[in-house]
Amino acid sequence: MTSSPYRPRARISVAAVVGLALALALSPAGPAEAVGANPYAAGAGHIDPASQAAAAARREPDRTRAVLLRTIAGQPQFAWFGTWTPSPRTAVQSLVRDARSSRRLPQVVVYALPHLDCSGGGLGGPAYRTWVREVAAGLRGGPSVVVVEPDALAMLDCLSPAAQRERLSLLRDALAVLRAAGATTYIDAGHAGWHSPAVMAGRLRAADVTGARGVALNVSNYGSTITQARYAAALAAEIPGLHAVIDTSRNGRGGLAGQWCNVADQGLGTRPRRAADPVVDALVWVKRPGESDGHCGRGEPVAGQFWSAYAVGLAQRAAG
Repeated sequence: MTSSPYRPRARISVAAVVGLALALALSPAGPAEAVGANPYAAGAGHIDPASQAAAAARREPDRTRAVLLRTIAGQPQFAWFGTWTPSPRTAVQSLVRDARSSRRLPQVVVYALPHLDCSGGGLGGPAYRTWVREVAAGLRGGPSVVVVEPDALAMLDCLSPAAQRERLSLLRDALAVLRAAGATTYIDAGHAGWHSPAVMAGRLRAADVTGARGVALNVSNYGSTITQARYAAALAAEIPGLHAVIDTSRNGRGGLAGQWCNVADQGLGTRPRRAADPVVDALVWVKRPGESDGHCGRGEPVAGQFWSAYAVGLAQRAAG
């Protein structure tokens, strides 16, 4: 799953800062127009009957805990695809087939850019372009929603100038390819506590956000919905026509500043639904509640592994 903006940051060199300014200056700019209509106006997202939460609920011998786990499993959630996906076209096609057979909207996260988390993870540039085209091929044939590359823009400044330019080029390409496949895309824009609206707007323009419906906010984080909605409105003021989705999967308690990794005493947020807002299209569950953020120094499961005790706690403390 995705990492978080609250991790210790890589040291940023002067060259990286200068390179970022140059990359932004040389990238496409101009006002955005909303791409397509709100995809959630036509229906709800896919519910995965084979999710880790569903499997945990089936295994759970305690009736009360099983009911709480089914509360999570019964909600529409995004499916994540990355370097761990050996055959992206086949895997995406399987998800799409299941979603469309139940008259639901396929919801996908693509997460495979080079230098994930400011490290050496992800796919190399040419391999990434091929990989995105495989994902796009799996999506063809109907509507879908794609959240594009969590953390990619918010963590742009940890990269070298050359890597920044490469990332922006790959994001522009991914948005164009996914849009051509009929997907409605929301490029990740971090969250309200990370970068100012003006800074993030500059990065969105550099990634050519005109190829997207808008942005995804609060992915895998705990920030309050109202704070993220205000940030979305501020971004839309910078880039007219921009829309947003907000990840409410674990923000029922509003989060704690400076904490991101399997934060204790949090709760499920508002269940996925279309939003009655001129900027925010929908409240969605991009992060799958109960799937670990990784080792946080307290013996937690590895990233992506389902953690029943944590999931039950989220459900017990769910927002009303």
